[in-house]
Amino acid sequence: QTPRIGFVYVPHGMVMSRFTPKTTGKGFAFNDITKSLEPYRNRLSIVSQLHHRAADTSAVHSLSPTTWLSGVRPKPTQGVDAYAGITADQVAAATIGQDTLLPSIELATEDHSGLIGACDRDYGCIYMNTLSWRTPTTPLPMEINPRKVFERMFGAGGNAALRKARLDEDRSILDGIRGEAKGLQRNLGAHDRATLDEYLENIREIERRIQRNEARTDNPEVALDQPMGIPDSFEEHVGLMFDLITAAFQANITRVFTFM
Repeated sequence: QTPRIGFVYVPHGMVMSRFTPKTTGKGFAFNDITKSLEPYRNRLSIVSQLHHRAADTSAVHSLSPTTWLSGVRPKPTQGVDAYAGITADQVAAATIGQDTLLPSIELATEDHSGLIGACDRDYGCIYMNTLSWRTPTTPLPMEINPRKVFERMFGAGGNAALRKARLDEDRSILDGIRGEAKGLQRNLGAHDRATLDEYLENIREIERRIQRNEARTDNPEVALDQPMGIPDSFEEHVGLMFDLITAAFQANITRVFTFM
């Protein structure tokens, strides 16, 4: 069976005295925070006493999300020239995520994308907006709206015909963009050509997603109604996101997720 991997980030951490087992070895006792994992004792490890040198700074709010899965201290900047490191989820997506509709999904419960400038010391808000970086200069946006996540996974539209019409429309738009880009590419300098190449790589990813969507059949095991939007209750919001992650794994829509 193809492995799956997910990373769940809790910004304010855990009460470690109630999280870390007081004993080691196979017979350790679960504390109250981890008690619900006890049925899976033989399939998990609880690791503690680690230190992340790249995040060892007073600018903890900005740097922790970016360094957590990359181990790279990002470039100090408050502008658009952010530079960090490829994150572990994207390394996994490149290896086990290329045969699925979505190589990875990036979810959150809070939207920081509207923040600009310096969020913490010398580091811009871009470093706290996501856990996931596809390249050192390409952070991936995290989605907080369950309805949009559902539509990305299963397609917009109330039936198969409407979803196919949407895919056909998307393909025709991409064909037009590709044709214009090829003509533009001949007249660009090296730096602008590299920028356009990265843009076209994103276009190719969208095309790949459309092809996967056409080849995919709905999984009868997934029983999840389309969400209305963002719930008022934080607990319900988190629960709904985990339900979507479960459905994505069940239907093999993705094998990699991050959730902040």
